[in-house]
Amino acid sequence: MVSRKTIPEQELIELLASRDVKGLEYLYDRYSAALYGVIHRIVGVQERSEEILQETFLRIWERVRHYDPAKGRLFTWMLNIARNLAIDAVRSREFREHRQDDPLEKAEHSHTRNGFNPETIGLRNLVDTLDADYREIIDLLYYRGLTQAEAALKLNIPLGTVKTRSRAALLKLRALFETEIEH
Repeated sequence: MVSRKTIPEQELIELLASRDVKGLEYLYDRYSAALYGVIHRIVGVQERSEEILQETFLRIWERVRHYDPAKGRLFTWMLNIARNLAIDAVRSREFREHRQDDPLEKAEHSHTRNGFNPETIGLRNLVDTLDADYREIIDLLYYRGLTQAEAALKLNIPLGTVKTRSRAALLKLRALFETEIEH
C-alpha cells in the first residue's frame, strides 16, 4: 500500500482534478503543516491561521483545474494561494482597525441605518455594571472590534476563557436589559 505522503505529485493532481476526495485528503496530509506554518507566520493568530488554512484547501479544491505544471510545482502554486489569503486577511484586519481609529468612521457608524444608537438605550451603562472581567471582554470584542483570538492575546489568557467570559457577559447583559425593559 502506498503511503499518502508518497503518492507522486502528478497522481495527486489527477485525483484532485477528477474531484476525488481522497486526493484532497492526501494533499492535506502532505502539505497542511507547511502551509499552516507560512500562514501563521503572516497572520500570527492561531484561530485565524486555521481558518485561512481551511480556506486555502477549499480554494485549491475549487481551482485545481487552473493549476499549470509548466508554471511551477504544485506546492508553489498552493503556497501562493495560502500566502495571498493570509496577506488579504492581515490587510483586512489592519484596514478595519484603521477605520475604527478614524473619527469620521466612528461618527458614521455610531448609528445604524434606522438611527439606532446603543447609547440611547443605556447599553453602555449596563455594560458598566458588569464585573471587570466581563466589561473588559465586551469592550475588546464589541467596542474595539477585536476577534476572540486577538482579545486572548491582548489579555494573555486562553482563547477558551475569552469565549466563556464573552458568552457569560452576553447572558448577563441580556438579563440586565430585560430587567430594564420591564421597569
